[in-house]
Amino acid sequence: MREAKSTENQNNNNNHNHSNGYSNPGVNNYVSRTAKIGKNVKIWHFAYVGNDTEIGDNVMVGSLTHVDYKVKIGDNTRIEGSVYIPPLTQIGSNVFIGPGATFTNDPYPMSPNMIGVIIEDGAIVGSRAVVKPGIKIGRNSVVAMGAVVTRRSRRDGCDGTSCQSEIFESRL
Repeated sequence: MREAKSTENQNNNNNHNHSNGYSNPGVNNYVSRTAKIGKNVKIWHFAYVGNDTEIGDNVMVGSLTHVDYKVKIGDNTRIEGSVYIPPLTQIGSNVFIGPGATFTNDPYPMSPNMIGVIIEDGAIVGSRAVVKPGIKIGRNSVVAMGAVVTRRSRRDGCDGTSCQSEIFESRL
């Protein structure tokens, strides 16, 4: 991975060249100068990539997607548009995240303990799914469209609504 060229404060310069050669004149993306972007990464219109984020090779980040700071994304992952990925989230390789999915990292507002979501290799998260902080989505699991995931799976390869689960984080 290489350091990304910053797209900060480029109101007059809309040629946003990333370290992988991708550019899209006239579109304002923000890619932090401390983000590490792999080879053949596509970052689409109006996307945000925060500080100290690492994106692997052959990743696609859709339009209007917000990838916050200290996020890790594995190789060959596809993140559709309008997805929110908060700080401390870890996404494996060969993952698909559908449009409008939302991950959270604050167990209760305003918690002093942020907890990221972990999505293991090969998982699929359907469109408009919402995932609670501290959830682990197992290898090759499928989370249904519109699912609200409040408990983590103990095993791999199950859907987000019928897996055995346990509470991972509690406010009490």
